[in-house]
Amino acid sequence: MSDAINKCNAQETAACCCVDVGTIMDNTDCTASYRQVFANRQQAEQALAALTEKARSVESEPCQINSSIMPLAEGTELQADFTFACQAETLIFQLALR
Repeated sequence: MSDAINKCNAQETAACCCVDVGTIMDNTDCTASYRQVFANRQQAEQALAALTEKARSVESEPCQINSSIMPLAEGTELQADFTFACQAETLIFQLALR
């Protein structure tokens, strides 16, 4: 068996280099944060509506959404935190944004 596998903190199987999902997703990070500057408030509100719809399509229990839309000199900034019931939902949401 390789020394690299022995030194790894994750539980790995030497045969397939698999990692136990529990070592990566331990349900401690259930919040996805989003920040972006838009040209105007309308665009920021449209983006928030689209993000909210995407979050609602992923949630198993109601996702807590905290958001703010602030005017800046260069446009309008949207800040939003999406807190899901479990880390798997957070990951699915984040991947859907890519």
